[in-house]
Amino acid sequence: MLLGIVIASTLTPSISFAGSREQAKRIHDRVVGIPPTAEVLDDMTQLIDQGNVNDAVYLAMENSAFYSVTLKNWVTPWTNEEADVFAPLNDYTATVIGMIRDDIDFREILSGDILYVANDSVDVPAYSITSNDHYQALDDIDADLKEVLQASTQSSVTGIPSSASAGVMTTRAAAKSFFKDGTNRAMFRFTLINHMCTDLEGVKDTTRSPDRIRQDISRSPGGDSRIFNNSCIGCHSGMDPLAQAFAYYDYEYDPESDPDGEYGALQYNTSSQVDPDTGSQVQGKYHINSNNFPFGYVTHDDSWSNYWREGLNKNLGWNESLPASGNGAKTMGQELANSEKFASCQVTKVFENVCLRSPQDAADRAEISAMTSTFTNSGYNIKQVFADSANYCKGE
Repeated sequence: MLLGIVIASTLTPSISFAGSREQAKRIHDRVVGIPPTAEVLDDMTQLIDQGNVNDAVYLAMENSAFYSVTLKNWVTPWTNEEADVFAPLNDYTATVIGMIRDDIDFREILSGDILYVANDSVDVPAYSITSNDHYQALDDIDADLKEVLQASTQSSVTGIPSSASAGVMTTRAAAKSFFKDGTNRAMFRFTLINHMCTDLEGVKDTTRSPDRIRQDISRSPGGDSRIFNNSCIGCHSGMDPLAQAFAYYDYEYDPESDPDGEYGALQYNTSSQVDPDTGSQVQGKYHINSNNFPFGYVTHDDSWSNYWREGLNKNLGWNESLPASGNGAKTMGQELANSEKFASCQVTKVFENVCLRSPQDAADRAEISAMTSTFTNSGYNIKQVFADSANYCKGE
């Protein structure tokens, strides 16, 4: 019996709780990406001892590395199909970093006429609509992104009409990755992945009407109509009516001299521009492979409709105060960014970045829900989400 007691005691795991100084260092390491200075560590420890964990996290976020390391690495994978964290700095990444620094409503990421460029404190090439040289130069000199980025507008810098600007979706980097070639469905798919935390399989619903599916989608792939009815329709019935918002956009480049499109540019057809292939503002890519199913939907403009307001995807939490339809990428971006799914997605991504794990249990899920409420009720401020996540995980 005595032996049993000794063994049980030996096998019982010890429980240790991190002290305030250890918590301060852990918070700084995870949020900023580098160790704190002794002075900052002392100040953060004192704040935690006083019960001001939120202030301690905000103190850590004053470090420039929060912007040049943590946020840069967090955002960069969203800017390319490969989700490559080592991709060069670009206007997409810089714009998100600047918005977070300036506490801008994060919903503007999908609709704002906003663009962040370098200020006059650094000697770099001017912003160009046909190259990434401006941002590559900032990368090359390891520029302090907290200090060098300044807010501007896409309409003033790139010439795109303000009504056609749609946050990061209409940056040059996004256009190069997601408007290049194809039929612009890639832009919609990767917007779902990056900002709604779901791929198309996650929103597949075969009960929606197929009336807006374009002509390029065969109704009998491989000669079997069951594939279309049981699979293809599930994604395209909802995606195609929404992706019609991108009908006037393209990424133009010379495939002969520039096969990777490094020197291409976002191109938007205004009301005075007529595409020779469509006879309207609609880009020719929306009519390619029209012989696959001639009776399919023909895109005549950039009007969009959200068929996912009903059916399985109603649970994405659409904002009923907004119309379920509109014209152009800006209003479609507002539809996505005002959903409950958008808000919870941002919170979950920050949680995973700070806590170094995915939500695992009921307590984690409850915390995600609470942080999402705080996020939506405090002007969609991402820095507050970083603070809340760091507070929750400070003892881990």
